Amino acid sequence: MTDTPTDTPGGAPPTPGTDRLYFRQLLAGRDFAAHDQVARQMVNFIYLVGDRETGEAVIVDPAYGIDELLGILAADDMRCVGALATHYHPDHVGGDMMGWGIEGISRLLEVNPVPIHIQADEAPWVARSTGVGPDELVSHRSGDVVHVGELPVTLVHTPGHTPGSQCFLVDGRLIAGDTLFLEGCGRTDFPGSDPMAMYESLTTRLARVPDDTVLYPGHLYSADPSATMGYTRQHNYVFQLRTPEQWMAMFGN
Repeated sequence: MTDTPTDTPGGAPPTPGTDRLYFRQLLAGRDFAAHDQVARQMVNFIYLVGDRETGEAVIVDPAYGIDELLGILAADDMRCVGALATHYHPDHVGGDMMGWGIEGISRLLEVNPVPIHIQADEAPWVARSTGVGPDELVSHRSGDVVHVGELPVTLVHTPGHTPGSQCFLVDGRLIAGDTLFLEGCGRTDFPGSDPMAMYESLTTRLARVPDDTVLYPGHLYSADPSATMGYTRQHNYVFQLRTPEQWMAMFGN
């Protein structure tokens, strides 16, 4: 797995139109960690992304059941070579959440030490949330590319929900964490949140994402687990707020 800086979002796999991309969307509390009541309540999505030809994969937002996730990869003849974190909240990377301990990247580093890729602005927040040292985190800027095998994953900084929230573009898919859901977007009233930054992320940073890109959110907050960006832009109410003033009237703290 290699890192490459670039100014261009997106990136095509080396063999378009084939099944080289390994991609799984797993619902915590159902597909794994089935007996974890916090996982069942939070309905987080965790993603496995990899290159079938090399057998290398990364886990996006590893939380709740690290050993189970590694077992799923092994059953698919894949191995974990890294993790990508959309943001620092414990339901995405592990840590304490209102007195509940959630397993996450610290457990991953114990059993399978790999690079943990985060957005640079998120580093102190991730370290504070998980207890993982800064030397165990790989910081990135928007536009950086992480290669999983030969497949490029482009990192797009989308602040708003948290200072260093980021989305991942891979082979026509957008893994959006809590930046954007099929219905609504991430909350902007948490520590580190910024409603105007969220507005800019949705209307400028993600505006370059084509309509036929499939959105994969960080939680199952809608009837469907994914949808195209075109459909989302047409039906998600956050895209009906046309001006900063309209946005702040709804999301301003």
